[in-house]
Amino acid sequence: MVMGATAVVAVVLVAAGLAVLMSLRANLTEQAQNQANDTARSVALGVATWRGGGARLSLPEGVPVQVTDEHDQLLAVGPGLESISGTGVSAVRVSRPAASPSPSPSPTPVAGRNAEPADNHGGGHGRGRGRGGDSGSDDHQTDDRATPRASDPAVGTIDGKARESSGRAVIDGRSAPYRFATVEATDLGGRTVLVHAGASLAARETAVRSTGLAMLAGLPLVLLVVGGVTWLVTRRALAPVEGIRREMAAITTSEDLSRRVPEPASRDEVARLARTTNETLTALEAAVDRQRRFVADASHELRSPIASLRTQLEVGSAHPQLLDVPGAVKDTERLQHLAADLLLLARLDAGERPGQGRVDLGALLREEVGRRPADRTPVSVEVGGGGRCEVTGSRSQLARVIGNLVDNAQRHARTRVAVSVRRQDERIVLTVADDGAGVPAAERERIFERFVRLDDARARDDGGAGLGLAIARDVARRHGGTLTAGEAPSGGALFVLRLPVAEGGDSRANATATATSENAQEPSAG
Repeated sequence: MVMGATAVVAVVLVAAGLAVLMSLRANLTEQAQNQANDTARSVALGVATWRGGGARLSLPEGVPVQVTDEHDQLLAVGPGLESISGTGVSAVRVSRPAASPSPSPSPTPVAGRNAEPADNHGGGHGRGRGRGGDSGSDDHQTDDRATPRASDPAVGTIDGKARESSGRAVIDGRSAPYRFATVEATDLGGRTVLVHAGASLAARETAVRSTGLAMLAGLPLVLLVVGGVTWLVTRRALAPVEGIRREMAAITTSEDLSRRVPEPASRDEVARLARTTNETLTALEAAVDRQRRFVADASHELRSPIASLRTQLEVGSAHPQLLDVPGAVKDTERLQHLAADLLLLARLDAGERPGQGRVDLGALLREEVGRRPADRTPVSVEVGGGGRCEVTGSRSQLARVIGNLVDNAQRHARTRVAVSVRRQDERIVLTVADDGAGVPAAERERIFERFVRLDDARARDDGGAGLGLAIARDVARRHGGTLTAGEAPSGGALFVLRLPVAEGGDSRANATATATSENAQEPSAG
């Protein structure tokens, strides 16, 4: 992580350094170009306003300057200029005085302060600028005048625009890159000349080189600092995560689910991770405790009928005439029901999803009640709405829910049990009420826990293991419904099961009602 962050910072710094160097180079180049433009305009203005009369044309020292006519015939050069490239005109060193660049009828010697006079034999060749006639040296100049062009500057003025270029020049034996500017000027005699002036780029090269070297020298130090700070910050930020990991490893080793990971005081993602981990541990601890109680309670519930059955079989083996066959059968049935309940709970805990079949809860209720023995508490059935009360789910599991609720009601009822099913909005509501002692308000949630039986239920129990209501609620939740306990109008217990209506139940119910109405309106045949 630290290496990755350092590499990213290195890439960013290199990119930023290159951008800075390019920007610095461009700015210094622009400054040099502006300086060359100013120098060229200054010299061109001096040429345009030069009146001759024996005065010498002053050219700046240490700067490459050339003055040529429109045919690139060299008229004057700056002092110390030994060679030049980039202006289109070559300059050489000569020893004799320079001729005047003025087009006056009588030639006047002109040279700048310490300027090098032009060598007419080594000057640049004309490039055919279209002024007509030969433009030789001032020693051979005649009174002939070239016809001015419309684009030439006015007499005694310079052109406001400068042509820019790049090249190299050698002044006093020192070679350097330059930016050049070329400006046209028309002197007082009416002749147009070109002034080439340059500005050195040596300062630019030095500044870019020194800046680049400074960046390269400082880059390792910056990366070292960034890497160290990143390592320290990351270590400090991940210290709580390491604490969580160590505690989780200790919990795994000790199998003590009561322990919790440390929660940082901050409100960041690590603190939320610690809180979520503790919540997970709490849920896991509760699940393990519930599983342990379930195993213990199941063992207890299985031990009693198994012990009773074994005793009866041992007595029957020793004294066949004393064998209680009905009691053995009853204990066997109790074991069978308990095993079936435990198997169903195991499947529900494993996340078994109910089927997607359509179940008419009204028809299923009538079917389950019809199977009841006649000697038990009578059960009244009421199916409201006159239509089909269809839900989606497993028919066998929903039958188990109805059976468990009716069994519980018959076990605690005094005289009667009332069961009804109806549609209420988008729910199918099934209620089971009895006229028994009812369930205390404080116990109406606890009775849905596994192997939980109230004291009165234990005294009057005829074989229940305390799993029926737990199974009923688990099945109801798997089907997207709810199961709650309340008080019946008669004072007994009231259990309310709410399940979502099956998709498309409205259309089927309407179609059934319409068909029934049409059949009722048909005249009898005959």
